[in-house]
This record gives sequence, structure tokens and C-alpha cells, in this order.
Amino acid sequence: MNQLCSVLAIKYPIIQGGMGNISSPKLVAAVSNAGGLGTIGCGTMTPAEVEERIVATQQLTQKPFALNVPINVNPYTKELLQLAITHKVPVVSLSAGNPTLYIEKLHAHHIRVIAVVASVKHAIKAEQGGADVIVAEGYEAAGINSDLELTTFTLIPQVVDAVSVPVIAAGGVGDGRGLAAALMLGAAGVQMGTRFIATQEMPVHQTYKQRLVDATDVETVILGRSVGQVRRVLCSPFTSSLLADEGKGITLADYQERTSETYHIKGAMEGNEQGGFMNSGQIAGIIQDLPTVTTLIETMMDDAQQCLNRTLLNTFQNSVRGVQL
Repeated sequence: MNQLCSVLAIKYPIIQGGMGNISSPKLVAAVSNAGGLGTIGCGTMTPAEVEERIVATQQLTQKPFALNVPINVNPYTKELLQLAITHKVPVVSLSAGNPTLYIEKLHAHHIRVIAVVASVKHAIKAEQGGADVIVAEGYEAAGINSDLELTTFTLIPQVVDAVSVPVIAAGGVGDGRGLAAALMLGAAGVQMGTRFIATQEMPVHQTYKQRLVDATDVETVILGRSVGQVRRVLCSPFTSSLLADEGKGITLADYQERTSETYHIKGAMEGNEQGGFMNSGQIAGIIQDLPTVTTLIETMMDDAQQCLNRTLLNTFQNSVRGVQL
């Protein structure tokens, strides 16, 4: 069995990203029921709001799922982790902050911990702090990202070489080819956010889904470089206006307000591209359809296997051709 699947007690090495306040129990359960690991994103939600989603998810699946807590984003980190303990959530994903402060307590309650990092240095620290799994995220990914801007293709092999726990590749993965590539780089699996948005089970506005289906390779843009808080989103009138204001010298406070979950919900849930934004990774350019989660995951696994088989066959054939008879 794949090492990651063994650690997390899942069938397939495919993890769903957190997605902040638009996280949906329906999607989380669909991913877990299909053999992956669904994830409830806490975003900036209150403990009461998160607890409601935990309970709803548990009513929809008996399979393992995760709770993603963005440490420096949500002011209720300790309360949210207590919810994971109380409701016996089997996996907690920690991002946007130092995960080592919380791992020991979670392990005391037999909860597996995933640490999301964007550099080799942070991966090493997370492993030393006890993380069971590392998600190494390149800046191709959607939403809040690292200002280091390391790409997935360069980051994954370096993190794999630096740690001994399973590494999950995130950012720029949306099909079986991406999964196969991640495995070839040494990762034990992949985490996806944008691709799961474009599925039948994700209850976002249809405009959002259609934008992903119609997206070209240059449909996303980076916000926040001017204030040191990087976020990747779909191009839109709202993001164009915000970029223009960055060019004029936007304040950090104004930027944070205009990229808050309030505007995220306006874009993603209401389909309002004038008044809000839609997170998206660069992988949007390869999205062509809106499958069910089960179809997506099973197709990815089949396609990844075919890619790996072709690679092995080509390697064998080339080595045979090189033999001097």
C-alpha cells in the first residue's frame, strides 16, 4: 500500500485542499467516500460554524476526513483544534503558521497531523515537530500562498530529499498526468483545490465553475506582492481594480479587507465578479469538464497508472535498444 494511504487510512493518495469559508460538507464527504481525503477548511469561520460543518460531514461519510486550520488566519485556532478532538476528526491539517505548537496535543488524541509548507526549511521544522505528513505547496496553487514563490516542480524533490515522512505535492495538479509526475518526483500523493471546485458536488456558483472550464493558461493572476501577502485568483474586474490600486500604493489594511472572506464569498458563492474574487490555481487551464468527484478520482488514478506504465515501458525499450549484441 502507498505510504500516504497507510498513514491516513485512505484508498487513494489524493487530498482535497481546505478552501476556506466556502468549504462544503457535501464535497468533503464526496472526496472521502470516493477514496481520497476530504478536508473541511476553517478559513475565518467561528468554532460554532466549523462544528456545524464537522457534524454535517460526519452524517455524510464514515470515511476519514481532515480539518484544515490556518493558524495565523483564524483567531480561534485552539478552539478549532479542540473541536477536532471532541468530534474525533482523524486528521488535522495545519497551515499559515507554526504547526509544531499543536502537534503533541493532537497526537495525544491519536490525530494524524498534516503540515502545509512552502519551503525546505519549514518542511524540516515541521517533521522535527512531529508532523506525520508534509504538504509542499508550490505557488501555482490557488488562494493564499507563500511569497517565496517556489514552483511545485522544483519544491517537491527538494522536500522529499530533506524529510522522511510522506510528502504531498500541491499546486498545479489537476489530472492523472499531474499525479504521475508528482509520484515520479518522489511525492506520496497530491493535494488539489481548484480541480475539486469544478465538480458536480461542489456547491459554488455556476459562474465560478464555468470560468474554470473556460479558463486559458493565463487566466489567473497574483495579488498582494506589493504588501507581501500573495494570493492567486481568477482574472476579473474586481481583481483588475485591486491590482490597479496596488500599483498606486495600497495599504496593507485595505488589501486585507478587500481580500477577506466576505469578498471571496461574493465571488465564489454569488458569482459576482464585479464585487468579489474567485480563487484559482494555474491548473484551471486544463479543466475541461465538471465530473462527479468519484469519476474525477478514478479517472486520475487510471490515467496516472497508464502514464507510469508508459514511462516504465519506454525506459525498458530504450535500455534494450542500447544493448550491444
